[in-house]
Amino acid sequence: MMSDADASAPGRPGRRRSGRTTAERATHRRLLEGMTYELIPLKNVHEQAAFLPAGSTVSVTCSPAKTVDDTLDLCATFAGQGHTTIPHIAARMVEGEEHVDTIVRRVNEQGIRKVFVIGGDADPRGPFTDAAGFLRSFLDRRPDIDVVGVGSYPDGHSAIPGQALVDAQLEKQEMIREAGLEGYMATQMCFDAPTIAAWLEKRRAGGVDLPCHLGVPGAVDRTKLLTTSIRLGIGHSARYLKKNKASVIRLLSPGGYNPNRLIGPLSGQAADLGIDGIHCFTFNAVDTTEDWRLKSLKKLGR
Repeated sequence: MMSDADASAPGRPGRRRSGRTTAERATHRRLLEGMTYELIPLKNVHEQAAFLPAGSTVSVTCSPAKTVDDTLDLCATFAGQGHTTIPHIAARMVEGEEHVDTIVRRVNEQGIRKVFVIGGDADPRGPFTDAAGFLRSFLDRRPDIDVVGVGSYPDGHSAIPGQALVDAQLEKQEMIREAGLEGYMATQMCFDAPTIAAWLEKRRAGGVDLPCHLGVPGAVDRTKLLTTSIRLGIGHSARYLKKNKASVIRLLSPGGYNPNRLIGPLSGQAADLGIDGIHCFTFNAVDTTEDWRLKSLKKLGR
């Protein structure tokens, strides 16, 4: 844990709240106001979706226990309730080229303008094993969309070497650009602001210029957050725990996790690092997450 002297050092994430500027607080507020809510296709998804603010942007995950079409079905339901939807499309869950045709048709018919493409953790159900392979096939069909989001990994990936992650990020960025579309990258869960900042600095220096949506867990009970993260493969299970003992201890300690402790320190560097959004992992705890967001906005508005 950083000392107070470290936390208040100029230019470093983690400065104390008392040292934050008006501009940093305004950025923090803007990020919260435009937050995307990630929902998981679990039994309580409809119950918790009732707590979404009107006209939310909702990102619907692609569960290995279900199908891409189930994700698109949920998107249709939430769009019918007045929300803007972003389906996650996991490459390993796409069954083949005919399935790509079906996905493109459904995306077009449902008026979806933004998709989020990942490799996925499931065993391949068809020829696609990574996001880039599927994305190439998907974009070749010229879907009627505006934006493509892709994943990114400040803490690394348990099955993919670091340089391969960098190369894949640049490859996907180029594909999106060649298709004439906008893009963004959303970070996987990481509890350490300096780690995220350092990773982004390296990616920017290496040519990755996609806007970054900061992946932030919502206001979720910390035990549920950790156990659900491991069950869903976020944080890569045992490897994550081994690499991030300090973060896990901080998470499980009394008062150990508050989303603002991650968002606040990075707000001061948002412009330099290209952070322009928040992708909130709600773990379907929309009620407590939205309560936290509204209270935070009230405090930031003072």
